[in-house]
Amino acid sequence: MSALSSLFQRSFSHGIHPRPFKERTEALPTQRMPFVDRYVLPLRQNLGAPPSPVVEVGQRVGRGQVIAEPTAFVSTALHAPVTGWVRALGRRRFPDGRYDQAIEIQADPYATQRLTVEPPPDWRGLSLDDLVPVIQHSGIVGLGGAALPAHVKYSLRDGLKINYLIANGAECEPYLTNDHRVMVERPQTLLNGLEILHTLLAAEQTIIGIELNKPDAIAGLRELIGDDPRFRIAPLRVKYPQGDSKMMIRSILGREVPAGLHAADLGIIMNNVSTIAAIADYFDTGMPYIDRMVTISGPGIPHPANLIVPIGTPVREVLRFCGGLGANTREVIMGGPMMGTPLASLDAPILKSSSGLLAFTATETEPPKEYACIRCGRCVEACPYFLNPSRLARMAKARLYEEMKRAQVMECVECGSCTYSCPSGIPIVQLIRGAKQDIWARKTASRKAANPASNTASNEERTT
Repeated sequence: MSALSSLFQRSFSHGIHPRPFKERTEALPTQRMPFVDRYVLPLRQNLGAPPSPVVEVGQRVGRGQVIAEPTAFVSTALHAPVTGWVRALGRRRFPDGRYDQAIEIQADPYATQRLTVEPPPDWRGLSLDDLVPVIQHSGIVGLGGAALPAHVKYSLRDGLKINYLIANGAECEPYLTNDHRVMVERPQTLLNGLEILHTLLAAEQTIIGIELNKPDAIAGLRELIGDDPRFRIAPLRVKYPQGDSKMMIRSILGREVPAGLHAADLGIIMNNVSTIAAIADYFDTGMPYIDRMVTISGPGIPHPANLIVPIGTPVREVLRFCGGLGANTREVIMGGPMMGTPLASLDAPILKSSSGLLAFTATETEPPKEYACIRCGRCVEACPYFLNPSRLARMAKARLYEEMKRAQVMECVECGSCTYSCPSGIPIVQLIRGAKQDIWARKTASRKAANPASNTASNEERTT
């Protein structure tokens, strides 16, 4: 076995082993969600600055048409998921219960819903500098969870050499199987996207990291790759959070990404497999990012599925397509059970980052009785970032935010391994998450106080 191959058998330190719960959907072919009457497109669907609307109430828009333009470098375009009319520009409810600016579209029931986009440029004629604005215009974001506009990773500082391009196919969150289905059903599309990025990034090696609980994906891609020296498959041990970028780099390459640095600083670019497939689709058909593959599962779902859902579709409509909710359902989570968001309303829309809808009954959602911390150290053993979660939780309760920052709280990725492993039932990650939100809110308020002219948000509502 070569030295590089032996690295593929490594894993990262710490982490946990929750039951996968993927059996209900991992073998289900992907279906397309039918179009519905109304779509809500929140502007704030990407990390960074939200785009600015370029449409007006009453305006007719075509499927794939730009309806909001980027407002900064870390921002991306937003496109109409259907042909129809702009019904409103105003505040609408987010999955977490907040209200923020959105564009509401009424679908035309008589439209063919064909794409109304221009052919994309030929990627073979592009430089890396050309690729960045093209991907920004496509509306593609990182589909592994953070929703960072995809083009940001491809804007490299001068002289930076990319040694490894890594496709993240771990999908370590329990229940979720949409990335799995992309690799099984569309392996050629994934490889087409990898070829585009491998060529334009001038990467030395491209590696696809896949957990060993997806043997059909590993076998299919391995057969398709054949003896192509550019691409390799890295089978990974099943462990959570294997899909975290720093953990995957540790597992595949045996390298640590130091705190404060990005993978690109070490010559590594990583993208989720669905992000890479979306890039291939854009250059193949011109289709911007307007459809999201979502896993619908959990004990409260009568008919689980992997669905292609137009962005902006109300959650209520998606659940209705899957048979509605069981009578004993108590909670619906958007995303995975470890890092997902409990929904405040079923009228909230599917976002670019919505990887799953999971319905849970009272059995799964009954909170454990909380006891005092017994200093057992299990949360420390579980934390893949070698933090002290119980100490951070105690600081969070006392609102010792400066002390938390000195204890590297901002390195926490909120994976939930600490809460999962705590025998005292302490909601450790929830306490840390709330503290981090307070820290960011205070930082934002301080910045706005120093520059009042930057706060130009409007609460105006325009509707037909």
